[in-house]
Amino acid sequence: QPRLVESGGGLARPGESLRLSCVSSMDIYNIYWMRWYRQTPGKERELIASSTNAGSTNVAESVKGRFEIYRDNAVNTVYLQMNNLEVGDTANYLCNANFGLGAISDYWGQGTQVTVSP
Repeated sequence: QPRLVESGGGLARPGESLRLSCVSSMDIYNIYWMRWYRQTPGKERELIASSTNAGSTNVAESVKGRFEIYRDNAVNTVYLQMNNLEVGDTANYLCNANFGLGAISDYWGQGTQVTVSP
């Protein structure tokens, strides 16, 4: 079972950039899905970016053109590069790993908080 540790969150002003990191205790080359979600109190958790170990990536329409997900297999880390941040990006960002077996194979990090404020 992979352990996932996120980092890189913090306070940013609109228009600035942050890069979030998710370090996995397991070789991410062997993890089919690595994903970033975000959640805000009172709202449903939102999938914002996903990556497969075959090289495919996808980002949510709400962040397309601003956010990018990519992996560095050498350090077992998946990154979320967040550019041109907006106030609406404020959320707790969670790293998810999934082995392609459905929800039963989901693993989660503890989250890292991103706050975007003028």
